[in-house]
Amino acid sequence: MNFLTEIVAFVVAIGVLVVVHEFGHFSVARLCGVKVLRFSVGFGKPLVKWVSKTTGTEWTISALPLGGYVKMLDERESEATIPEADLPHAFNRQSVFKRIAIVAAGPVFNFILAILLFAGVFAAGVSEPAAILATPAAGTVAAKAGFEGGETVVSMRDMTPGGGATGDTLPIRSWSDLRWKLLDASFDQRRVVLAAKTSEGTFDFPVTVGKVDDQDIDQDFMDKLGFEPGGGTLSVAGVEAGSAAAKAGLQAGDVLRAIDGKKIDNAMGFIDYVQHRPGTPVSLTVERNGAQRAVQIVPELKADATTNRNVGRIGASLATRIPSVDVRYGPLESVQLGAKRTWDISIYSLRMFGRMITGEASLKNLSGPVTIADYAGKSARLGLSAFLSFLALVSISLGVLNLLPIPVLDGGHLLYYLVEAATGKAVSDRWQMVLQRAGLVCIVALSAIALFNDLARLIRF
Repeated sequence: MNFLTEIVAFVVAIGVLVVVHEFGHFSVARLCGVKVLRFSVGFGKPLVKWVSKTTGTEWTISALPLGGYVKMLDERESEATIPEADLPHAFNRQSVFKRIAIVAAGPVFNFILAILLFAGVFAAGVSEPAAILATPAAGTVAAKAGFEGGETVVSMRDMTPGGGATGDTLPIRSWSDLRWKLLDASFDQRRVVLAAKTSEGTFDFPVTVGKVDDQDIDQDFMDKLGFEPGGGTLSVAGVEAGSAAAKAGLQAGDVLRAIDGKKIDNAMGFIDYVQHRPGTPVSLTVERNGAQRAVQIVPELKADATTNRNVGRIGASLATRIPSVDVRYGPLESVQLGAKRTWDISIYSLRMFGRMITGEASLKNLSGPVTIADYAGKSARLGLSAFLSFLALVSISLGVLNLLPIPVLDGGHLLYYLVEAATGKAVSDRWQMVLQRAGLVCIVALSAIALFNDLARLIRF
């Protein structure tokens, strides 16, 4: 059932996003007076087709529903003689600025779709983890900033070179909000001040985020900084038969309050503590049926299937209930936030791509259709809000990818037309042919790397 969900979600996602992209080309082409011969939803053999009596465009629904395409009247691609009356409506006869507008419209529509999807999610409201911090690991950025765990971050400001706060105060409404703002600060390597509420009042915590290092996209840089969701309740979801947890008497439903006298409220901190203590007895304070009791347990030395390292394990699965907040915005603010989130993700994508080119970031960050299908299925199972956010994210990626100055892509054609606008001369057919082949090689290489990364994530090599 999960596999079927992933396939359906993937087909819907790619189908919608590519059709929106092509509809951008179609709409602006029509506005510029270009004759559109065909608009196909999907590829392959047409299953259904009809011709518009007004425009003469053939609309088709084809067998393979992965995207679509638009075919415009163009003398360079037409084998038959084009009637004299239709020549003014050929794409190649349009001014360079009209051609730029038509080509750019596809990615622009992807960005517009992302803005509307994000705006819809923000306006409808979404339940997100609260920006409450867990106890940070020693030596992390969060620990050095003075966080001890339990603080609720409420705002962020930039820090001056002298150590003072400057600039606008940006409110922090949720954990997701905190993550995005810290990610933005990390790319510019800005020092920021986080204002956080504690039981004794609201205090400022200066944070030096530093540069996001070379890591897979599956890893969360927040963990490395020491910022983890806290304030929740950690409980035992299940116990393996014959495990250290079973021998110690740990039971499903037990609420974990402390480990060796230290309060624990998140699974990552608990797991990290246990993994570093194989063979060493640890004392758990658990709550069962309203009463607290102490449980002595000795983690067993086991091989971690993910890292192949020998670590301590107790043989229990955990469940965390994190405090959440309902985040909802007004219509105008939702559109503004949707536009800002789209802009932030676009810039983040471009920066990451640039770092991959310069070797500062790993090519492992590239993902292919398998990973997209996986995340499509996961987001669909989480609900409509998560799936719409996923659609917005992939729509942005599609828009950014198509604007890259690589021949074959929209960005490559835009590059030709910008050269033509600047010099007054079109790029020669010979050069276009050479660059098209080079661009095709780049696309094939990127696709191969992305597919390899997909397979590597599946079989973990």
